[in-house]
Amino acid sequence: MIRSLIRNLKAVYGRVYVRIVGGNRYLHEIFADAFLPLLNLSAYVFVYKAMNAPQDLASFVIIGGVMVTFWLNVLWSMGAQLYWEKEMGNLEVFLLAPISRMAILFGMAIGGMINTSLRALATLILGLYIFNVNFNITNPILVFIIFILTLIALYALGMLFSSLFLLFGREAWHSANLLQEPIYFLSGIYFPIKYFPFWLQVIASLIPLTIGLDAMRKLIIYGHDFIDIQLHFFLLISLSIILLILAKFSLNYMEKIAKKEGRLTLKWI
Repeated sequence: MIRSLIRNLKAVYGRVYVRIVGGNRYLHEIFADAFLPLLNLSAYVFVYKAMNAPQDLASFVIIGGVMVTFWLNVLWSMGAQLYWEKEMGNLEVFLLAPISRMAILFGMAIGGMINTSLRALATLILGLYIFNVNFNITNPILVFIIFILTLIALYALGMLFSSLFLLFGREAWHSANLLQEPIYFLSGIYFPIKYFPFWLQVIASLIPLTIGLDAMRKLIIYGHDFIDIQLHFFLLISLSIILLILAKFSLNYMEKIAKKEGRLTLKWI
């Protein structure tokens, strides 16, 4: 039991090390990853300013632009990772290693969180300095807790995507592209989802990014407290648990196909 735990912890460390060292090898790439997202954000900020919209909307855009980097990391660096490993010939090593596949994905998730957090923080600082938006944070600890819960739910979704994308083979690339823009819209990255019809708000609430964004905006921009975001808190915890269970189930199904049928791609008829 202890040896198995040590092996899995080493696997987690190995994937975290690769992500952090490989992702921060070239400093100019870090600068590009932090600065280039501001170009997209600036378009929305300038539109709101031209319309004489409330200053809150500019703050909405900054927070949404920071959080969308995590969604892109979940989609590409987590969701499509096993598919890319298969294309490069590394997937067999992952499956034959005497470790849990969840340990590999946990390492990917932690490494991705750290890497993306560094870039998101740089984007946030640049956005605050350039656009001069105002935040009203009254409970930074609660903001941090909601942020971590959002990341856990997002990366649990990424773990689920990783096995599903692998099972669907070449459709993984198209699925990732297909999911990108709808999430931008439904999560309310650049505008409040309160303007959606009620039924669309319900659908959007199934996405962890939507719930986490709404809660963090209430805490950071309007200075609300736990009473105002307690529903978001419990929804994020519930989504994290459900998505982790589904991710484990899909990984087991993936291994079952690999062992019994000798393939990792669904055959479409």
